[in-house]
Amino acid sequence: MRVAIAEDSALLRAGMARLLADEGIEVVASLGDTTDVVQVVLSARPHVVIMDVRMPPTHTDEGIRAALEVQKLGTDTAVLLLSQYVEPTYAQELVRDAPAGAGYLLKQRVGDFEEFLSALHRVRRGETVLDSDIFKQFVGSPREKRATELLTPRERQVLELMATGLTNSGIVNRLGISERAVEKHVTSILGKLRIPNSGENHRRVLAVLDYLRGMERLQG
Repeated sequence: MRVAIAEDSALLRAGMARLLADEGIEVVASLGDTTDVVQVVLSARPHVVIMDVRMPPTHTDEGIRAALEVQKLGTDTAVLLLSQYVEPTYAQELVRDAPAGAGYLLKQRVGDFEEFLSALHRVRRGETVLDSDIFKQFVGSPREKRATELLTPRERQVLELMATGLTNSGIVNRLGISERAVEKHVTSILGKLRIPNSGENHRRVLAVLDYLRGMERLQG
């Protein structure tokens, strides 16, 4: 696998590069800002760009804007965004029309290198990976829990895993239940929450997030 890293913290950038190299992953570029990200994608063709959301010069949304530019190129390069904050709007922008794999993780996940590495491989395969804290932000308070009050505890578990981008097979492996049981839970969830069923995994993730954001607005 070939990756490019865009991260303004030199220490974190060097640390990620070293850990990835130890796993046999080639770091084709290590950038301190987003200025050359598009050129790197066009010239080096990395499989994944790992990028901070908040980058110089304003430290606001340079990373997400660069990620969207990469997606517009129409290459097979996936994007894995890292952030110190849970920002669902950015996650939705990244996922909405993603032509390749897309991921949004909190930076603390890099400390759990196995989880970070798993996310990296998943976005390379074209999957969608969203930090579970994005989902928890929507349903963590009593007001927001009303959006999913019709679900059983197991269905809530399955919905959270759906929102993080896991396929039915991935949910089977995570929860240790049968494929048939997962299918029944997913069908029930989609019906209860009136989420359109779609064979495209990132569309299913987006539908979940759109639904929860809509419920949050209605209840606000």
